[in-house]
Amino acid sequence: MLRDGDDLERRIEKLGRINAALIERLDHYDKTRGSAWSLFQAALALEKEVAARNRDLERALADLSQKNHELAAARLAAEEANRSKTRFLRAASHDLLQPLSAARLFLSNLAMMELGIDQTDLVKRLGNAFESVEELIRAVLDISRLDSQRIEFNRKAVSLDALFDRLRVEFEAPAAARGLRLRFVRSSLAVDSDPVFLRRIAQNLVSNAIKYTEAGGLLIGARRRGGQAWLEVHDTGIGIAAEDRDQIFAEFHRLGQDGSGEPGMGLGLSIVKRACAKLGHPIELESEPGRGSLFRIGLEIVARNASVRKTGARHHPDRNRLRGLQALIVEDNAAMRHGYAVTLRNNWGMRTHVVDGTAGARAAVTELGLQPDLILADYHLRGSDTGLRTITVLRDLSGAEIPAVVVTAHRNAAMVRSCARHGIRVLEKPIQPEDLRHALLRLVEERTEGGIP
Repeated sequence: MLRDGDDLERRIEKLGRINAALIERLDHYDKTRGSAWSLFQAALALEKEVAARNRDLERALADLSQKNHELAAARLAAEEANRSKTRFLRAASHDLLQPLSAARLFLSNLAMMELGIDQTDLVKRLGNAFESVEELIRAVLDISRLDSQRIEFNRKAVSLDALFDRLRVEFEAPAAARGLRLRFVRSSLAVDSDPVFLRRIAQNLVSNAIKYTEAGGLLIGARRRGGQAWLEVHDTGIGIAAEDRDQIFAEFHRLGQDGSGEPGMGLGLSIVKRACAKLGHPIELESEPGRGSLFRIGLEIVARNASVRKTGARHHPDRNRLRGLQALIVEDNAAMRHGYAVTLRNNWGMRTHVVDGTAGARAAVTELGLQPDLILADYHLRGSDTGLRTITVLRDLSGAEIPAVVVTAHRNAAMVRSCARHGIRVLEKPIQPEDLRHALLRLVEERTEGGIP
């Protein structure tokens, strides 16, 4: 600051410092103004960039919304297509299984007749052809059911010993035809599963083992391990190489295409894997090429002391117990009615009366005085009529729990539960005559055990 008393040099010195301070301030101001301007310019550019990116984002969101709509529409279309496929398979299977089941019954009657060598061979070949078609239809239906999101299982305690008995009856002849030993280890265990699908799993494993075993045999049993019962199927077959062990569970994958084994359709193990996944049953596989294979299915034990019949005293119902019994056949398909009637009369000596629905059954009882010992009814009759309705109506009319079997091409858990509540057995088409006879014999046995003469 200049003072009046300052001399000239002092004044010059102060003015120099003031001038330098002013210049420094001006420089700083210019720098600040330049920086602010740059920031302003950068802000404008950033604002433009943000606006551009917002427009891009809006376009992307619009595209995503459109894609989501398209995906939702595609999903709905796929779900409807799947429902249509299921409806088609159900309808087609019913239409296919009806004549196949009738043909199977007619063939069983033909096989009981005295035939020449050529005719016997022809009947056998026809039976094998029908079995192949039935196996394919059954496999397609199983896969369709297991792929359905709405599948319901009828889980209950399943006796492994009873399962082994059914498998023995079913596979003794095929194993013997190939010169194989078929051995079952009896079990006192009962496990938690769906009895129909567990039987299908075991059937596919045993059938597969027989196909790929050329010498030796099979051993089927159950082993307790880790708190579970492991259903085991051992064979002395061709074995499975390590690189094939994942592939064998794929559809239509078949071993033995080089001429070894007896290739099938390649669907059996796929069904095993799908069914086990749905039921929560773990699968294990051990195998060595040329030395055989071992498949294990893990099952939860629900009872450990189920009654077991000794091998030497194995129980077989007297097949003549059906002779003379009166059977009421309820079936809306003429060929099936005739097939049932001929089989029950000619093969097992039963008396039969056939009707096509509930109205006919009611008339037979009330007007003709029919008193059936057994009822054999198809579940799906004409319109809304069902075999279950027929059975309940006849039981009400007679005031007795008439033993009954329902046959169906469309098994589902709700229907099985409804039949179980009424004490009615359920058989699936295509029906095997031996399965039908076994079911009828069991009804007669239970009827006798219940004190009914």
